[in-house]
Amino acid sequence: MKKKLNVALLGYQFMGRAHSNAWRQVGHFFDVPVEPVMKVVCGRNEAAVSDAARTLGWEEYSTDWRKVIERDDIDIVDICTPGEAHAEQAIAAAEAGKVVFCEKPLGNTLDEAVEMLAAVERNKVTHMICHNYRRVPAVSLAKQMIEDGKIGRIYHYRGTYLQDWIVDPMFPRVWRLEKSKTGSGALGDIASHSIDLARYLVGEITEVSGMLKTFVTERPLPGTSEMAPVDVDDAALSLLRFENGAIGSVEGSRMAPGRKNYNRFEINGSRGSIVFDLERMNELEVYIDEGPNSGFKDIYVTDPAHPYFAAWWPAGHIIGYEHTFIHTVYELLKAIDEGRIPSPNFADGLRNQRVLDAIERSAASRTWENV
Repeated sequence: MKKKLNVALLGYQFMGRAHSNAWRQVGHFFDVPVEPVMKVVCGRNEAAVSDAARTLGWEEYSTDWRKVIERDDIDIVDICTPGEAHAEQAIAAAEAGKVVFCEKPLGNTLDEAVEMLAAVERNKVTHMICHNYRRVPAVSLAKQMIEDGKIGRIYHYRGTYLQDWIVDPMFPRVWRLEKSKTGSGALGDIASHSIDLARYLVGEITEVSGMLKTFVTERPLPGTSEMAPVDVDDAALSLLRFENGAIGSVEGSRMAPGRKNYNRFEINGSRGSIVFDLERMNELEVYIDEGPNSGFKDIYVTDPAHPYFAAWWPAGHIIGYEHTFIHTVYELLKAIDEGRIPSPNFADGLRNQRVLDAIERSAASRTWENV
């Protein structure tokens, strides 16, 4: 009989919904080594969190995250709150001996990320950060091909993540546009994904040259006509130097009309290239130098032999964004069962945060900065 572990979810909005679906679905499609029980969801608004518990499938709801973390019957704390709460909640969960699963970026600041890693290591608890794009089957296949030397020595990485949801200057100043709540704008929200993929696929980043830009400097407060300042970046650009000698670039913008969730990378090596675009997430574009008849080819990453796909549909039947969270939760449950720390974890979150911090410092100093 499988061991059951009770899960508490902190935060029930966009990411909370994605995580809820993952906890609910993982055991239906994967042979999970331990069985997660969706015990309690926590939020500030009692009416809204009560409705979330009912619609998302949680047994209970609460408006006091501290009491939830202190409960003896809670084994895993899943943090999907805004960035301002990550550090306090993760440290409290670690001190209580819980498994800690946290959305990215790890903290709002580098100092917070340092404290969070120290807390989970001091208390010897399992910890994981949710960089779900690592678990796209096509990205996992790209990782395999790179490790197998298919494209040779890596020369270039180009990561681009574009959205357009704040192009309208009258779009309200929600929490993602307020530095005290979110830490940074496009840099931490979306460029952090490109940076994590760069680290995952190419290697550690040692030096950056960054630029940040806020195009709309004030917006109306939600539900009002009162204008308030925007103190986070609308767009972020950075050049990268990698430890292994590769060079790269990362661009993140929420001011790109027509781009809804354009998360793309291209990696060039001495023997070939790999291209991925999340808007075509079941495909991987690959070029291997084979002489005058060489050319890019599309690999349809939906075969049972491809990463994670044996759990899903017949070959050619695509999966979507939500499945990346299911794969991530599956990897967390496997690690818990095996008594190891999964990847990416808080150490990865801290390394990512060091890159974000260096880009911010570079944008201010207008010089290259060490990570």
